[in-house]
Amino acid sequence: MAPDATEVRLSAVPGSSARARRLIVSALETWGLGGHGEVAAQLVTELIANAVRHAGGRTFGLRLVRRQGFLRFEVRDPSRALPCLIIGDVGDEAGRGLQLVNALAQRWGADLMSHGKSVWFELRVREAV
Repeated sequence: MAPDATEVRLSAVPGSSARARRLIVSALETWGLGGHGEVAAQLVTELIANAVRHAGGRTFGLRLVRRQGFLRFEVRDPSRALPCLIIGDVGDEAGRGLQLVNALAQRWGADLMSHGKSVWFELRVREAV
C-alpha cells in the first residue's frame, strides 16, 4: 500500500484481514511510524471484520491517509447501513469491535458516500522534527 494512494481493493473474505494488516504495517514503517502498527492493525482488523460480516459486498476498500499529527484509516464498503457502537458484556463472543476502536482511536466515525460508506478512525502521531 503506497502511503496516501487511492484505496486498495480487497476481497470481502476473512483472510483479507491478514493482507490488510501487512499493508498497514508496511506503510507505517515507510513513514517511520512503525510504533503505531500494532494498534492500527488491530483496529483495521475490527473494521474489516464488520465489513465482511455485515456489508454484503464482494470487495471493500482500504485507505490510509497521513495528515499533520494524525493517521486516518478507512474501510469502504458498498453498504449504506451505518455501524453502531454496542456496549456488550465482557463475556459476549461478538459485538465488541467498535468498543475497541472507540477506546483506542482518538476519534472514529462513518461517512455515507455515493455508493456505500466509509468507516474510519484516526490515531494521533508525533511528527519527527
